[in-house]
Amino acid sequence: MMNFNKKIIVTTLITVCVYVNIKAQKPVYTHADTLKGTYSKERSWWDLLHYNLHVTFNTEDSSIAGYNTIRYKILKSQKVMQIDLMQPMQIDSIFQDWKKCDWRRDGNAFFVNLESEQTVNLQKGITVYFHGKPRVAKNPPWDGGIIWAKDKNNQPWISIACQGMSAGVWFPNKDHMQDEVDSCSVHFTVPRELVAVSNGNLKMIDLKGQDQITFSWTVLNPINNYNIIPYIGKYANLKDTLNGLGGTLNLNYWVLAENAGKAQNHFLQVKPMLRCFENWFGKYPFYEDGYKLVEAPFLGMEHQSAIAYGNDYQNGYNGKDLSNTGWGLKWDFIIVHESGHEWFGNNISAADVADNWIHESFTAYSENLYVEYLYGKKAGAEYVIGTRKAILNDKPIISDYHVNSGGSLDLYYKGSNMLHTLRQIVDNDSLWKEALRGLNKTFWHKTVTSKQIEQYLISFLKLDIQKMFDQYLRTNQIPVLEYKIKKNKLRFRWTNCVKGFNMPCGITVNNVSVKISPKTKWKKLSYTQETIVVNENYYVTSKKLE
Repeated sequence: MMNFNKKIIVTTLITVCVYVNIKAQKPVYTHADTLKGTYSKERSWWDLLHYNLHVTFNTEDSSIAGYNTIRYKILKSQKVMQIDLMQPMQIDSIFQDWKKCDWRRDGNAFFVNLESEQTVNLQKGITVYFHGKPRVAKNPPWDGGIIWAKDKNNQPWISIACQGMSAGVWFPNKDHMQDEVDSCSVHFTVPRELVAVSNGNLKMIDLKGQDQITFSWTVLNPINNYNIIPYIGKYANLKDTLNGLGGTLNLNYWVLAENAGKAQNHFLQVKPMLRCFENWFGKYPFYEDGYKLVEAPFLGMEHQSAIAYGNDYQNGYNGKDLSNTGWGLKWDFIIVHESGHEWFGNNISAADVADNWIHESFTAYSENLYVEYLYGKKAGAEYVIGTRKAILNDKPIISDYHVNSGGSLDLYYKGSNMLHTLRQIVDNDSLWKEALRGLNKTFWHKTVTSKQIEQYLISFLKLDIQKMFDQYLRTNQIPVLEYKIKKNKLRFRWTNCVKGFNMPCGITVNNVSVKISPKTKWKKLSYTQETIVVNENYYVTSKKLE
C-alpha cells in the first residue's frame, strides 16, 4: 500500500480506491525515502537467492523473535551490505562464517560490515537474529503492520499486511522490489493449539515441548518480500485440485473452522476464475507452490500462493459493486482481484514502486475480463466503463523513481480503462490475448520497468502507441477530441494532451462505426450530419466547437 492524503475517502480494497477533495502537491522526499527506494551500491553488489526464516510468535506480550539466514550470490567485491528492519524492531546479532559482524543503523536500514572475503560469483550467507514488537497495523491493509486479532470465539488470529510499508516491519531482509528472493523456507512457532499457514507447501510440523508447535513451509518460486506472510489461527483445511494448463494444480482453502461449510460453497468461484485467467494470461505462475485462499483478519491481499481473504463470503467488494452496473455483485471481488495479482504483481513484478501500475492496472483490468468470461463481452465492457467514476485524475499514475513513491491511485481504474482502450485500438481479440499471454511468458518470474512493458506491447502489437502510454501514465490529463462541422466536413483534433499525441479513436458517423486517427493538428472527413458519437469504449472526452 501507499501513503495517501488524509482527505482521501477510501472505498475499495488494497487495490481499488476512490477519493474526493484531494489537492495535488509536489512531494517532499526524505533521507529515509532515499534509503528505502534506491537500489544503492550496498544493495546492488549482491543477488538475493534464499531466505531461511524462523520466527516465534508470542501471543502473551505481542512480541516476535527469530532469525533469518540470507543466502546470496556475489556480483561485485564489496563488504558493506544493506539489510532493512523497521523500528521498533531490533537486530541482536549478525554472523557470517561463524564471525560476528558489526553494523551501523540509519533509521530502518542497517549497514553491515562483513568480515569474510566476498569473491565474485560465489555464494555466501549471513544470519541475522532479531526480536521486538512490530508496529501494529492501524487500518490493515492500507495502514499496515502486524495484526493481533481475535476470532469470534476469542481465539488468537494473527497476520501481517505490509505491502507499501515494508516487509522489514517484521523481519530483516533485502527490502527492495528490484531483487526478489528466488525461494524461501519459513518456520513459524506458535502456541500449540493454533495453526500457522504461509506461502508454498507445508513440509513439516514439529512439536516444541508442551506449549508450542512449529509449521515449516517452502516456497520454490521467486517471491516479493511483502508477499511472505504468516496466518495464525484456529484453521481448518479444505482441499481441491484444478486440471489446468500446467497440469494438476493443488487448491487449498484455510479457513476458520466454524466457516468451513460456507467456504466450501462460496469458494466454488475459484475454479472458473482460474480457468478464465489461464485463458487470458497463460498458465498459473506457481504450480509448484499451489494456490491457496487463507481467511484473514483484514479484507484481503495478494500474498503469492496464499491469498488473504476477508470479504465475509459475499459477492462484490464488501457487498458493494464498484462499477455500479450490477455486474460487480455477481462474483467475489477479493477472490478475483487478488488472484489476478498472481499474474500481474507476483509473476510480473515492478522493480520500483513508481511503476506499480504494472501490478494494479492489469489486475483491475482482469476484473472486466472475468465479467466477460461469465457474461459476455458487452457485460465486461459495461463493467470497466462503470469503474470510471472512481478516477480522479489528480496526478500522474507513474511517480518519481528511487524514493519509494507511488503515484495516483488512478493506477487501478484509469489504468484498466487505458488497457480497455488499447484493446479497441488493437481490434483483434486473438492478438490481444497473445499480447497478454506473451507478457507473462516473456517476463516470467521477473522484475520489470514500465518502459519494458511499454516497449514489449509496442513491438508485439506493431502499433505507434508510445504517446498513449505517456498520456495516460505520465500526465493527469484525459485527451479531448475536439470537432467541428463546416461545409459538410468534419474537422477533428486532440487537445489536452501530450505533444504529438496520435491515438486512434472510434466514432459513429451516420450510425456507422468509423475509426479515425486524430492528431494535435486539425484533420478532416467528409460528413453530412450535425452530430457524431464517440465510442464509449475509448477513455476520452469530446467537445463540439461552433
